[in-house]
Amino acid sequence: MQKRKITRRARAVGVLLAGLAAASACAGPPDSPSSVTAAAVTAQAVAWQPCFDGLECGSVTVPADWRRPDDAERITIGLGRLPAQDRARRIGTLLVNPGGPNPVLFGLPRLAVQLAELRQWFDVVVFDPRGMGESSGVTCSTDPPGPLVAAPPDRAAFAQYVAAQQRFARDCALALGALAGTLDAWQVAHDMDAVRAAMGEERLDYFGNSYGTVYGQAYAELFPGNVRRMYLDSVADHTTADLYEMVAPKAEALEANLHGFAGWCGREPSCALHGQDALAVWDRVVAAAERAPIPAPGAGTSVDAPGLLGSVAARVRRERAWPELATALAAADRGDATAFAPTPPPSTPDVPGGALMGLATCADLLESIDHDRVERLAEQLRAVAPRLGWTEPWNFQARCAGLPTGTFPPRPISAPGLPPVLVVNGDDDSATPPEFGRRLVDQLPGARYLDADGGHAVYLTGNPCVREHAHHYLVTGELPPPEVTCAASGS
Repeated sequence: MQKRKITRRARAVGVLLAGLAAASACAGPPDSPSSVTAAAVTAQAVAWQPCFDGLECGSVTVPADWRRPDDAERITIGLGRLPAQDRARRIGTLLVNPGGPNPVLFGLPRLAVQLAELRQWFDVVVFDPRGMGESSGVTCSTDPPGPLVAAPPDRAAFAQYVAAQQRFARDCALALGALAGTLDAWQVAHDMDAVRAAMGEERLDYFGNSYGTVYGQAYAELFPGNVRRMYLDSVADHTTADLYEMVAPKAEALEANLHGFAGWCGREPSCALHGQDALAVWDRVVAAAERAPIPAPGAGTSVDAPGLLGSVAARVRRERAWPELATALAAADRGDATAFAPTPPPSTPDVPGGALMGLATCADLLESIDHDRVERLAEQLRAVAPRLGWTEPWNFQARCAGLPTGTFPPRPISAPGLPPVLVVNGDDDSATPPEFGRRLVDQLPGARYLDADGGHAVYLTGNPCVREHAHHYLVTGELPPPEVTCAASGS
C-alpha cells in the first residue's frame, strides 16, 4: 500500500494555525449530519485490490472537512477487507475500528487472526482514521512529547510539557493541511457513512472497540436510521462533559486494580509479596519515596514518589504485569527502585499519522486543562481512591494540555430510531471502566449492557462468552437476556 496524500497543500502555516485556533474555540460542529449526504459526495464503489497475502485493500474519497463538503479538498479513507470465508453464508459487511485512535491497516494480518470468527458471516472491513496510515496519513515534522512520567508533575515539568505539546501542534499544522481541525469523531462518523454507502450497504453493521466506541457513539447520534447493528466493546464515554464524572470511574477502577493486585498476592504463592500485606508494603514504599527519592542503582538514578506512582499506575492495570510489579515493590521496599526507573519508550512502527492520537482524542474533549484544575480534581479523588486512583487525572486528562480541543466535545447522546445496541465493558478495566458502558446504555433506549469479567478489549482478548453473545447479536439482532453475564471462563 502506498501512502496517500491530501490533493492540495495549504498555502501558509499562518492560515492553518488560525484554523486550529478557531476550531478549538468553536462550540463544535452542527448537531445534524452535513446537508450533502455521504452517498451524494461519494457516489463510488470500493475497488478492492489484493494485499497481505489473501486480504484486500481499497479506499474511499471523502471531503477533508464535512462541514463544507461541496468545496472542501478531498482525502482518502484507507480500508482493509477480510473477506467472508463462505460467500454462501455471508450476510453482509461488518465495519470495525479497534481503537487507538491509531493507524491499524499496517497490522491487518494480526487483526485478521483476532477477527477470524466474524468471517463466518461477514466481510470484515477495517479502516484507518482520517490523517492516519492509509487515510491520507500525515507525517508531522516534530514528534509529540512523551506522556507525563510523573503523577503529579511539578509546575515546572507541567509547563515544559505544555510548551512541547504546543510546539508539536504548531509544527504539525503545515503537514495537516486541509485536515487541520477535522480529526474529531464527528468527522470520522461522516467518513464511516461514506464507507457504508461506497460498500453498497443500506445500513451499517459496526463493531467499535475502545476509542472506536467514540466513533460509534458519534455515528449513532448522527445517523441512527443508518444503523443495522452496533456492538461496542470497552466504551470510552463521550456523553458527559463533567470532568469529575469523566475521571472518577477511572480513578475508582484503578484503585480497585491495586486492591485486586494485593488480593492476588495473598492467594498466589509465586507473588514476591506472598505472606505479606501487599497494601501495607505499598504504603511503606510510597511513604519512603515521599520522604526522599529511593535509589535506583541499576539505572544510575533514583525514583521519587510521583515517578513511583506513575510507573505503578501503568503496570497495575494489566494482570499479566502483576508478578513483575510484586518483584519491583519488594525490591523498592528493600531500598532499590531500579525497576521503577524511567525507561525509553518502546519503538513504534514508522507509519504516517502515528503521532496524531493526541490531536484526535483531544478534539473530542471540551477544553484544555491547566495544572491547577487537574490538581484540584486529583485532590477531590483522594476521597474515593486514596492510594493510587487519585493520580488518574494526570494520566488521562492532562494529556490534552497545550493541544487544541473542543471541535466535538462530549454531551448527552440522543439517537431516536436507533436499533438496540449491545455494549460490553470489562469489570476490571480501569481504562474504560464499566460505569462508562452503563452510562451510555442508560441513554440508548433498548440497548443492553452485558456484564463481563476481564480487562480492556474483552472481545479482542478472547472472552469466549462475550464472543458468543456478540456473534449471536450481530448475526440475528437478538440481545442477550437481561440475566446473562460473562465470566472470564466463558460461563
